[in-house]
Amino acid sequence: MIRHKRAGFALLMLALAGGATAAVPLHKAHPGGIAVLSLGEATQPKPVAEFGGRRILVTRNADEWVAVVGIPLSQESGQASLSVTFPGQDSTAVNFDVGQYAYREQRLTVSKSFVEPDPKQLERIVAERKIIDAALQSFRDSDPARLQITPPVSGRKSSSFGVRRYFNDQPRSPHSGMDIAAITGTAIEAPAGGVVSATGDFFFNGSTVIVDHGQGFVTLYCHLSTINVEKGQEIEPGTVLGEVGATGRVTGPHLHFGTYLNGTAVDPALLLVEDQD
Repeated sequence: MIRHKRAGFALLMLALAGGATAAVPLHKAHPGGIAVLSLGEATQPKPVAEFGGRRILVTRNADEWVAVVGIPLSQESGQASLSVTFPGQDSTAVNFDVGQYAYREQRLTVSKSFVEPDPKQLERIVAERKIIDAALQSFRDSDPARLQITPPVSGRKSSSFGVRRYFNDQPRSPHSGMDIAAITGTAIEAPAGGVVSATGDFFFNGSTVIVDHGQGFVTLYCHLSTINVEKGQEIEPGTVLGEVGATGRVTGPHLHFGTYLNGTAVDPALLLVEDQD
């Protein structure tokens, strides 16, 4: 597991306002990372912020508004910009720098059908992708109770996020989550409250649960053996979402755990409390 060191500036370990506070993630502005940016004093009404044409999470930290931005793996290094609009005012830009980050490669052997699907399977994949994307890109105007979370299962966590994968020596998209090793039947507990936005048995992901925690913070759980929740269900932290399995495109039982901000996959290690140094 790659350990993440604290950055040396003031945007670290900001707290969510109100009640029992929960720290926002560390500022790690690289592809697949998270930018934590001050938007201005909280004496003004809450602003709306967008990045790449998508709404982003904005929360209050003491006396200021803070944006928590998921940075796509495809983002080039260099300067990037948010559009921020306070009620009754014109939009302004908030600029930040995106650094470089190197991800490794991985080669796996799976059934040929998962690399070269037939026309009927391709039709299924396209239909399922629409369902999955809609759930991952949802934006619900409800503040998430927490942004730093504990792992949904115990087990060895891979540093596989962002890895460029080759299945049967054929290149595919980078890995968009973290694999957690666990035996079949291990209970998967929701690390935070929210609403189940999708469930299903998908070609690549196998049995899957997607949870909307609010303001574009979404978590994904794949390859389950059983699903214990249903779409639209409101859940609390610790709710058993299902059990670990080996469904879909896998080489063995494990949980694929994905975390998303503003419809963008970000490294789950940046959100897990035990992975912060």
